Amino acid sequence: MMFISRPNNLPIKHFIFILFTGLILLGLQACSSESVPPLSKLKEDAIILAFGDSLTFGTGAKSETESYPVILAQRINRQVINAGISGETTSGGLERLPQVLKEYQPQLMILCLGGNDMLRRMSTRVTHDNLRKMIQIAKEQHIEVVLLGVPEPSVFLSAADFYSDLAKEFNIPYEGDIISEILSDNSLKSDTIHPNAQGYQQMAEAIETLLIKANAIEKR
Repeated sequence: MMFISRPNNLPIKHFIFILFTGLILLGLQACSSESVPPLSKLKEDAIILAFGDSLTFGTGAKSETESYPVILAQRINRQVINAGISGETTSGGLERLPQVLKEYQPQLMILCLGGNDMLRRMSTRVTHDNLRKMIQIAKEQHIEVVLLGVPEPSVFLSAADFYSDLAKEFNIPYEGDIISEILSDNSLKSDTIHPNAQGYQQMAEAIETLLIKANAIEKR
C-alpha cells in the first residue's frame, strides 16, 4: 500500500485538492489506455461483411449511398458488403449466416443484430445464444468479428448487457455506445429506432475508430 504524506508547509485544503485532481487524472489515463482486442491487419483487397438487420441495411436513409457499410467502405478504402436485412431477428441471422460467409469469404465480420428480438420481446437467453453461435461460426472459419451493441427499448438507452458479455467471452472488439448515442439524439435519427444519414455517418466513423484501435487499419 502506498502512503502520501502532506508537506508541512502546504495547507490541508490545497493538499486535498491536489490529491483529488491527481486521482481524477489517473482515472482518465486508465480509461484512455483501455485496450481493444487486436485484429489482423486488413489487406487492401480484404472483404468486410456487415451482417445485420435494418441498422446495417440503412433504413431511414438512402441505403445505396448513406448506409454505414457504404460510408465505412469509403472511409477505410476497403470493400464492405452490406448484408443487412430489415426486420431480421437473430434466429433468422443464424440461419442465413453460413451461406453468406460461404458466398463472400470475408476476412472480418461486423455483427449488429438483436434489436428486433428485443422489440418483439423475445427471450434474452435465445438472443444471446444465437449471437454466440454466429460468432462461433465465423471464428471456426477463421473470420474475425467486431460486435456492435444495440440498445434495449427504454427511456434511457444503453446496449443490452449480453453484448459486452459476448465481447469479453470471445475477446473481440466491441462498440457498445454509438447506436445508443445516435438514437438518443433526435437530430441523428429518422424515427425512434433508425438513424438518418448523419447518424449512419457517425456510426461508420465510430467503427473506423474501433478498427484503428484494434490495429486493423492505419489512422488516416
